Amino acid sequence: MTCDINNEMEKQLFFHNYARLPLAITHGEGTYLYSTDGSRYLDMISGIGVNALGYGDSRIVGAIREQAEKVIHASNLFMLEPQFKLAGKLLEISGLSKVFFANSGTEAIEAAIKLSRKWAFLSGKADKKEILSLSNCFHGRTYGAMSLTAKPKYLDGYDPLLPGTANVSFNDTSDLKAKVSDKTAAVFVEFVQGEGGIHTVSHEFINVLKTLREKHDFLLVADEIQAGCGRTGKFFSYMHFDISPDLVCLAKPIGGGLPLSAVIGSSKVEDVFAAGNHGTTFGGNPVACAAGLALVDAIYKDNLMEQAVETGKWIKQALDALAVKYSQIKEIRQYGLMIGITVNRDASYYVQEALKKKVLVNATSGDVVRLLPPLTASREEAQQCINCLDEIFSEET
Repeated sequence: MTCDINNEMEKQLFFHNYARLPLAITHGEGTYLYSTDGSRYLDMISGIGVNALGYGDSRIVGAIREQAEKVIHASNLFMLEPQFKLAGKLLEISGLSKVFFANSGTEAIEAAIKLSRKWAFLSGKADKKEILSLSNCFHGRTYGAMSLTAKPKYLDGYDPLLPGTANVSFNDTSDLKAKVSDKTAAVFVEFVQGEGGIHTVSHEFINVLKTLREKHDFLLVADEIQAGCGRTGKFFSYMHFDISPDLVCLAKPIGGGLPLSAVIGSSKVEDVFAAGNHGTTFGGNPVACAAGLALVDAIYKDNLMEQAVETGKWIKQALDALAVKYSQIKEIRQYGLMIGITVNRDASYYVQEALKKKVLVNATSGDVVRLLPPLTASREEAQQCINCLDEIFSEET
């Protein structure tokens, strides 16, 4: 059976969820993807932040192959060595107490919502149910996660949403003080907002949040789904601040390209879930956990967090130089290898123009060109991206 892979066939086969690029991929190597016509594309979005080691890393591939030959799936009825090893590694890195594995970022958020509500219930305060998040955030597309997400384009048409949820204005300490109360069960925070356009929460905001947590006794949930696994120069982005969360949600890169997510909890919540309270058939799949172990080991062995800092700084300097030349660039925000370039038009224009030059970038938040290159991206590959953007801005001018 043959199958044409093109936009027309895509429309016939699938619900219209995605605005796919007109590009059929055959394989990847390093920081490059290859299409069916043999063209090579520099990938500066790495599977939307998933492929931290790029494509075809021998350690990831080897770990997947070795585990797949043993057992691909057995379920959480059994004790599985890759799960135990990866959980131990995550607890060692975070200094927290317990781990729950799921399959995706939005599932991790759902588990954290449930855990927060159950923790509040067990505290004996019947009205302690409210879950707060920040404006401009993105926590996922299932109902609970979507209810925390603040952007209308993700919410329109899906009412009613999860009750007992509300948003605090991003970095607005006055609004934070006004909305947090003894009824607050948890506050969800992306310390660096990815889908929101690469914005970081302020130290002042976190300091106020820390004081309010002591006063009102709620859980702080760190959404590290896009910013985690070393992308900002530390393993978790909350580590740039003087605060320790009660729950950490981790996904995207942690499975080495396979579906895997985790919720990591402090001792404060370690006894909240009992058998049967929450679960998943595929979460913590042994092949994904084996790949995750290889990923974490590579991040530390190859000093990729340090590399993310240095490469990110270099890209920021190069973009600053472009901003002097081109008025289309309004602002540049860079935290390790999370980079946002605010432009004066719909950013999708630059995505399409870069595609013509065989460079893959991403658009988010309407007017932001987003770069999420692999942590392994070289200076030469970064320069190729800069050259591409330089040409596009020049041709547009």
